[in-house]
Amino acid sequence: MRVVLVDDDRSDLAVMEGMLRGVGACAIATFADAAEALAHIVREPPDLLIVAYGMPGMDGIEFVRRYRDARGSEPHVMMLTTEAARDLRYAAFDAGADEHLVHPLDHREFRVRIANVRKLVAARKALADEKASTSRLVAEHRVQVERGAEELVGRLLRAAERRDDDTGNHIVRMAQTARVIARRLGLDEETVRLIHRASPMHDIGKIGVPDAVLLKPGRLDEAERRIMEGHVLEGYEILRDSAIPLVQVAAEIACSHHERWDGTGYPKGLKGEEIPLSGRIAAVADVFDALASDRPYKQAWPAARAIAYLQENAGRQFDPGCVNAFVEGWGEIAQVYGIVPLEAAA
Repeated sequence: MRVVLVDDDRSDLAVMEGMLRGVGACAIATFADAAEALAHIVREPPDLLIVAYGMPGMDGIEFVRRYRDARGSEPHVMMLTTEAARDLRYAAFDAGADEHLVHPLDHREFRVRIANVRKLVAARKALADEKASTSRLVAEHRVQVERGAEELVGRLLRAAERRDDDTGNHIVRMAQTARVIARRLGLDEETVRLIHRASPMHDIGKIGVPDAVLLKPGRLDEAERRIMEGHVLEGYEILRDSAIPLVQVAAEIACSHHERWDGTGYPKGLKGEEIPLSGRIAAVADVFDALASDRPYKQAWPAARAIAYLQENAGRQFDPGCVNAFVEGWGEIAQVYGIVPLEAAA
């Protein structure tokens, strides 16, 4: 147990230190200067603080009050005074002291109180260890659950790939692009990770689209287009109501990546920031890949032309902030496509 003693009377410090050493198993630090002691225990909180009331410059009550303001509830605090006045005891308790001791100390009572504090400290440490262990177990379980969810969805994606050979390459490129955009937007790393891992699931609903529509070599007619548009809600139905954050973000992206900034998208006609940020990021990454890749009905556009399309449609189809983040991160995105970055500016 780590103990700090604070008293401007060095002889009293020596007496208390001797009594504590008689109890044993204590690492003791003594201070005759209150300001020096306060600076020390704010940096290195002890398990037990024993502080005298009557000190010049900063009395014990002010000392405890300042310490509690800086560090909160711990450690256990004993206030030492030369009198047992009720008002003084109450003031010490109000400042944050846990116990009140009267000088000169009763050796037997002091030993009992120190023994009780040692038990309390041991119980607190055991509780903290148990809490840390439980947190680790919860985190490990969460990782296992997320990995299981990723594996399950990955198998669904492989099923989709068997119907469309380009799906596998598309989702890898699109997910890496979405990660760059998210980072350039300044999102925290956990959110970036979720968007990166969830983005590949954006078109999972295409599992329910008939081959005649999904693999049609030419442009879709109006009826076929409506069938194709149904993949967003189909994907949402597959992924919704999950308790797993990764799948929650995937459901959000699946349902919103075809919404448009101006409100003319589908399925809900959301506008501007009504559209989840994950969906706005996915929309930019998805459309760029569609433009920059060969499709049954078109040849790949040059990167410069595809980027120009994003910029021209910022504020209409796309979130301008996401487009700007894409452009700022083009050097990284170009590597995903094996493109020399200067090509975009050509």
